[in-house]
Amino acid sequence: MPIKEIIAKSLDGEELSLEEGITLFESKDIITLGEGAAKLAAQKHTDNIVTYIVDRNINYTNVCESKCLFCAFYKDEEGEGGYIISKDELAAKIIETKELGGIQILLQGGLNKALKIEFYEDLLKFIKSFDTHIHAFSPPEIAFIAQNSGLSVYDLLTRLKEAGLGSIPGGGAEILVDEIRGEISPGKCSSGEWLDIMEEAHKLGLRTTATMMYGHIETYAQRVEHLLKLRKLQARTEGFTAFIPWSFQEKNSKLASSGSSGFDYLKTVAVSRLILNNFDNLQASWVTQGGKVAQIALLFGANDMGSTMIEENVVAAAGVANTITEEEIRGIIKEAGFIPSRRNTFYKKID
Repeated sequence: MPIKEIIAKSLDGEELSLEEGITLFESKDIITLGEGAAKLAAQKHTDNIVTYIVDRNINYTNVCESKCLFCAFYKDEEGEGGYIISKDELAAKIIETKELGGIQILLQGGLNKALKIEFYEDLLKFIKSFDTHIHAFSPPEIAFIAQNSGLSVYDLLTRLKEAGLGSIPGGGAEILVDEIRGEISPGKCSSGEWLDIMEEAHKLGLRTTATMMYGHIETYAQRVEHLLKLRKLQARTEGFTAFIPWSFQEKNSKLASSGSSGFDYLKTVAVSRLILNNFDNLQASWVTQGGKVAQIALLFGANDMGSTMIEENVVAAAGVANTITEEEIRGIIKEAGFIPSRRNTFYKKID
């Protein structure tokens, strides 16, 4: 089927098939893909606004048992450089974030067997005492904490929510195909577990994001399989607020890149928007691509610039040091022909 017919199906709200998604990825006509994705984004966001959030990503521990091949951040339990954040350091980071206008703490860490449920409850209550939203604990963390604490996922999520958890980031998805996960992140939860945890969270009223890390050993078909799994869950729960694709960064990691380019990134943004036509928001990744490519992504279906990232350590550990200020984000959005607006975690505009 010609890609224009596939795009028309997406614009009509129909679910694309695996074969149709592969056809889009295999197409070299990136302009037509971008135009179709931009049209779909405009249908969902008629106000011509592109949003962003001011927040901080705090990593509460870098000790991790997963030992993912793509990760340059983690430390072994017995190795040098491992840490668990102190309350004094945490408080200083939160206070600085609020002084800079931040409204959210994005909290993620390694799979550290020394930390049980009581640590996380205390951590959440401490952060919540600063009156800020907590966006925390990706599905692999939740799966690990539950197992390490002898709790069901439901009981764990219930306790975390009561302690102050406000929403859940979509990290740890990588590619939701177990063949790939077994190669690059064998210590993490399976694709089915990742999806089940997100569904359980949605049932409990916790909104979440979803991600995809591509550009390593996966095929186009496996990217599409990942996207279709997300689309099907969103059709059941409507619990995802946004989708964020980013390219694998190979420096300092044990995994080789397939050579993903800016062209591949823009194509991935466009195809993701067309397949995930029941997602309202798609975030551009200036952290991995830089501001200029992220700006072009706003013309390929993205409608959000993500966070100002007052602090970011995981991608930085892979040798990528893109930084950006709120003023620069607003300028990038304006130059692309859109109106910039701050938002909160739930994509409600707040300025």
